[in-house]
Amino acid sequence: MRIEQINAKALERVDYDRYLLSQAVAKRVNQLLNGEKPLVELPKKNMQLTEIAILEIAEGLIKVKEIWMNLMN
Repeated sequence: MRIEQINAKALERVDYDRYLLSQAVAKRVNQLLNGEKPLVELPKKNMQLTEIAILEIAEGLIKVKEIWMNLMN
């Protein structure tokens, strides 16, 4: 799947709220930087952390509403 298609699917998961998606991606990237393992099998070797986070959201493996609630606390 191309990154444009993945982005569109991820946006659909957050009801097309770009701000919410960017916050969720940032939070997940921080988690990945702190050593958490990706929840998806990586289709290519050198994926950026932002691409991994967006792919996880697009696949429904990351519940954005849960991340949003954690950001608010």
